[in-house]
Amino acid sequence: MIIETPSRLHITLIDLNGKYDRIDGGVGITTENPRLILEGRDGFDDIHVDFANLESDLLCEETKNDYQSKILSATGKINEFLNLEGGYHFKLKEIFPSHSGLGSGTQLSLAVAKLILNMNDQDMSAPDIGQIVGRGGTSGIGVASFDHGGFIVDAGHRKTDKKSFLPSSASKASPPPILARYDFPEDWNIIMVIPNVQRKVFGDGEVDIFQKYCPIPLEDVRELIHVLFMQMMPAVLEEDLDQFGRSIDLVQNMGFKKVELSLQNPFIRDLMDNLKSSGAAGVGMSSFGPTVYAVTDTNYKKIYRAAQNIMKDKEGEIYLTKSQNYGANLY
Repeated sequence: MIIETPSRLHITLIDLNGKYDRIDGGVGITTENPRLILEGRDGFDDIHVDFANLESDLLCEETKNDYQSKILSATGKINEFLNLEGGYHFKLKEIFPSHSGLGSGTQLSLAVAKLILNMNDQDMSAPDIGQIVGRGGTSGIGVASFDHGGFIVDAGHRKTDKKSFLPSSASKASPPPILARYDFPEDWNIIMVIPNVQRKVFGDGEVDIFQKYCPIPLEDVRELIHVLFMQMMPAVLEEDLDQFGRSIDLVQNMGFKKVELSLQNPFIRDLMDNLKSSGAAGVGMSSFGPTVYAVTDTNYKKIYRAAQNIMKDKEGEIYLTKSQNYGANLY
């Protein structure tokens, strides 16, 4: 049994002030590539993870350890929930880098649980699976991308359910409800650049940053919400690339996204500036990075070549992709 899941771009968190008794909220786009393809078989005594035939440049030791750890964790949690004791053989056929800002942890954890549920003739909603395997505690974009795909806005968490500002890795809150889900225009191209720069922020470091910089000033949150509801979301519905690009550019200097960018390697800003000057309608950083994305239409080849030139002295990956307006595929 095989499952294919998309990646996702996390455009921004919405409200890390919390005056009106909700925190978090997220905006994101589901993307076709890079993707995760995972095969699972049951009937084994223990849990085995096979990385055979994967490209060596993607399978660094950090990524391998991270994938193995998340597979073991998700298996243990869903087995415990279902009162199962059996083992499984998991084979990774395609992966994307962990800690890259593309949501690999959520997709992998949900994929493992979905395979095990299916192998045991059971089913469950993606939000319920997310709660069991511990995903969606801050942003609901990854869980919704797995479930439905498209352009997604989630409602965040009630402060009675989540009392502190925390990243998903440290939050036990349930995946939040979805405010809006639209098909993202399929004729818009997305160029993703994942430079191999040292990521300054993940794990415990993310917890410290949330605690240090939150709550975000209320006026910053209000300005971000104004851009989201009166520029970005209408631009998706009306397929107005210029307005969507402007909204992406504006968001990079607002709210918590401004904090995320301020903590990056200087190369990230240089990369973003170069992609923008090459003609991209909008350029942003996904989550805590280091993935940078550019949205464009007919001039995508020019921007892709610009990305190659910028990255010629850097290790990393470049993807030309589009939005995926559906979720994971199991077969």
